[in-house]
Amino acid sequence: MAWILLLVAGLLEVGWSVGLRFTDGFTRLWPSVGTGAGIVASMLLLSYAARTLPIGTAYGVWVGIGAAGAAVAGMTLLGEPVTAARIFFIGLLLVAVVGLKATSGH
Repeated sequence: MAWILLLVAGLLEVGWSVGLRFTDGFTRLWPSVGTGAGIVASMLLLSYAARTLPIGTAYGVWVGIGAAGAAVAGMTLLGEPVTAARIFFIGLLLVAVVGLKATSGH
């Protein structure tokens, strides 16, 4: 169950990080409310997952999902540049996430 919570927390991190773009420096009410709610929910789920999983693994996986997901969302939804180097490094992030899960002992 902790891994599911962590996956959802990582996906929420993607959502709030992309949502930051629409808050206009937290001056727009509803995008700011949605982004804030995503931050709180993501952190809560991370904290629940960290009750069971080692914190280094939980945090690393959470950050990896968020970073890779935000980069992919930026390229696919927000028109950010798609380059071979970016794809390569996103792949490395995903390899690291899988490696952390595989070696966590859970």
